Amino acid sequence: MKNLLYKEFKLSVQPLNFLFLAMAAMLLIPSYPYEVAFFYQTLGIFFIFMIGNTNNDLFFTTLLPVRKRDAVRARFATVIILELLQMVVSVPIAFLRNRLTNAPNLAGVEANLALFGVAFVMYAVFNLIFLPMFYKTGYKTGVPFLVSGVAMGLVVVVAEAAINLVPGWKAALDSIGPAYLPQQLLALVGGLVLFVVLTALAYKMSVERFEHLDL
Repeated sequence: MKNLLYKEFKLSVQPLNFLFLAMAAMLLIPSYPYEVAFFYQTLGIFFIFMIGNTNNDLFFTTLLPVRKRDAVRARFATVIILELLQMVVSVPIAFLRNRLTNAPNLAGVEANLALFGVAFVMYAVFNLIFLPMFYKTGYKTGVPFLVSGVAMGLVVVVAEAAINLVPGWKAALDSIGPAYLPQQLLALVGGLVLFVVLTALAYKMSVERFEHLDL
């Protein structure tokens, strides 16, 4: 597993994946839908799979003395690491944004803990849709990314609508004041739990599909 993960970061991960980490700076933009900042890393993950197809990465990986499920596990670990890195890089940017200004974000939820909860749900939905769809064929990337991208967009729409329409949610979840930290922390933990559960389900589905796939 260690060698496969090393191979992923040496041969599969693209410079764009690290460049997209800088998209966290979008959290500094006044009145902007901050969920967009987290979308770019999924685009970078899509490039990993797309360029991997060009290089026959999946086929050559299966020629190595490793199990198919190990190849899937290494790729899943790579995806999760990149998604978590995006979160980690975004935290100080969100903190900086709230230190620089207390002007409300008129285009969406504030850069707070609830936003990171929504981002975890976005990544959970992306992993659940894109990865099993890819491992069903071993080569299709365009349609899985399109479907997962639309699904992430729906997550944002539903989250923003709920925050604005459910009584009490806007005051609690669309705020940078310390008074509502417990409610925002609950939203963050809920998003994280969903991320873990759906990603684990995506891994199980991907392994089952890939092991039955004849390359």
